[in-house]
Amino acid sequence: MHSFMQLHHLFSITRCALRAVRACLMLAMLGLLNPAWGASLTIGTSANVTTLDPHYLAAQPNINIGWHVFDALTHMDDKLHLVPGLATSWQAIDPTTWEFKLRRGVKFHDGSEFTADDVAFSIDRVLGITGSPGGFASYIRAIIGKVIVDPYTIRLKTATPYGALPQELNLIQIVSKKAAAGANNAAFDSGRAMSGTGPFRFVRYTPGDRVELARNDAYWGAKPVWDKVTFRFLPSDPVRTAALLAGDVDAIENIPSADVTRLRNDTRFRIAETVSWRTIFFHLDQHRTQPPLVTDKSGKPLASNPFMDIRVRRAISKAINRQALADKVMQGLAIPTANLVSAPVYGHNTALKPEAYDPEGAKKLLTEAGYPNGFALTVAAPSDRYINDEQVAQTVAQMLARVGISTKVEAVPLSVYFPKMRNLDYSFALLGWGSYASDLALRSLVATTNANKGHGAWNWARYSNPKLDLLIERSLASVDENTREGLAREASALAYSDLALIPLYHQVATWAMKKNITYAPRTDEFTFAHHFRLQ
Repeated sequence: MHSFMQLHHLFSITRCALRAVRACLMLAMLGLLNPAWGASLTIGTSANVTTLDPHYLAAQPNINIGWHVFDALTHMDDKLHLVPGLATSWQAIDPTTWEFKLRRGVKFHDGSEFTADDVAFSIDRVLGITGSPGGFASYIRAIIGKVIVDPYTIRLKTATPYGALPQELNLIQIVSKKAAAGANNAAFDSGRAMSGTGPFRFVRYTPGDRVELARNDAYWGAKPVWDKVTFRFLPSDPVRTAALLAGDVDAIENIPSADVTRLRNDTRFRIAETVSWRTIFFHLDQHRTQPPLVTDKSGKPLASNPFMDIRVRRAISKAINRQALADKVMQGLAIPTANLVSAPVYGHNTALKPEAYDPEGAKKLLTEAGYPNGFALTVAAPSDRYINDEQVAQTVAQMLARVGISTKVEAVPLSVYFPKMRNLDYSFALLGWGSYASDLALRSLVATTNANKGHGAWNWARYSNPKLDLLIERSLASVDENTREGLAREASALAYSDLALIPLYHQVATWAMKKNITYAPRTDEFTFAHHFRLQ
């Protein structure tokens, strides 16, 4: 009898164990398995990462990876609302002092504690970076002093009132003073300095191929679903789509426009999309008498720079059919614009309307400006950074040719393009820009270049307008949100009326993923592995 009861008990335990196994298998099938079981995610990205150093180059692919390993004082939600990050709160305690209260109990991946010392070190490191083709110093140039009140309180001093600082600090990822002291790009790329407080730990970086990460179980925020994440760099549109269709990746960003309809109609996949913060536009050289790659039609230098004449800039703007770009080249993944930021973004000016397509008006303006037969220029663009960037450049070149401006296109990889642009080798160049606020975009793109102020860091045209500079400075200085936004909109209107640059459209950000995965689309276009969920 005793042996029978033991056997019965053992049988019951076995049945329970089998039920548990079946339950776990069912959870796995439904995508509800506990992360500890080792769920993995592979994402195909649309651009290569150039370095893992979070302070060297303010390029979105680099920043995107950085957000997984590192963190910042402030976060933005998917609609670009400012929310707490490593700082739990902040306030302007006087017109030139912002105080940040830091999150307690946060650990870096090496086990050391996050404190105000690491914040101060990170700010100093950003300001000390040299040789970058486009760094982060301009975002915090306003800071003239740091006061560590205690390990969890830091005060940042500015020379003048500066209302944008909490937004700007979202771009400054905090590194470990212990791990990053004396570190260069190579130290980050190898992983030696890759100790952050982010949701994932660094595993491996293979330049030109991938970044591999593992879940940080000690992360202060919501734990990621994924035990392992791999970002594969797939800048070729057909290759990226093919990888998704073949099951080699679980999700891709920036769906090639030619494949959107196909993937929407494929029941194996899910699409997420939203208007992006990114605006695509052209810089026009407005500071050199004889800008490079701009000549008469015989190839001889012009007597003066045509882009310095607003009639020429207006003619170019009228010659571009933005709706055709959106509908035909971008196949619906673009919204024509006159703004530097899209509708969800702080400071968007709804009163500004895209320039109407008017080729006859363009020809008339060129004649009035003294170019009845037009002139010749080179349209420069990256070939692997923005959706259909080279095709957009080719199409715009054809539109300009129809109004008498002879064109050729030079499209090169981003790794070549940015250094050439930073060296001002081009005079008519495509760029895409995303920003948390219109005054921040204006400060970087069209404010008079001033390294001491951090203004005009990406003003490749070297455009300068003292009245616009003043409006931008007044906007950024205001700590009253309504006042600041009103000034930002006024500055946007002035920049557009003067055609400081030629805006084209806002991109529509897209993601495609397997049907059992969901993603909340982000206006800032970031692809965050920890925001993908199993359904």
